[in-house]
Amino acid sequence: MTAVTSAGLLLFRGRGTHLQVLIGHMGGPFWQDRDEGAWSAPKGQYTPDEEPRAAARREFEEELGLPPPDGPWLPLGESRQPGGKTVTLWALAGDLDTDLVVPGTFTMEWPPHSGRTREFPEIDRAQWCGLDEARRKLVKGQHIFLDRLAALPETAPH
Repeated sequence: MTAVTSAGLLLFRGRGTHLQVLIGHMGGPFWQDRDEGAWSAPKGQYTPDEEPRAAARREFEEELGLPPPDGPWLPLGESRQPGGKTVTLWALAGDLDTDLVVPGTFTMEWPPHSGRTREFPEIDRAQWCGLDEARRKLVKGQHIFLDRLAALPETAPH
């Protein structure tokens, strides 16, 4: 069995107590009535023949419908999630107007065992939020990336 790997990009703006991150609320019927623990950094799975950074760029564009801004990518490392998936994230300083987000979609059978398929957005909304709010909203396995981001010299107060 091949390990499941995912890569993504955590956009941030500001510094110190004004640090904010861009996160997306996961789309689809399972997440629609949930808020806390139902958000994620833009990320997605990749195969062993794809370079993780290329996958992170592709997934950012697929999930938000926009290319990532220019700038240096700061490695936040990887973390094994509670479900067994290994996630690798980079941080990128930049700004993005969430009104311009046009999320990609995925198809799944819904309702379950109905034989009908429906299309859902990969994320149904994107939002800038401070680290405390992001910690409440993000799936638990991604909290470590907030800690790593806050520890970067690029995010420290002036």
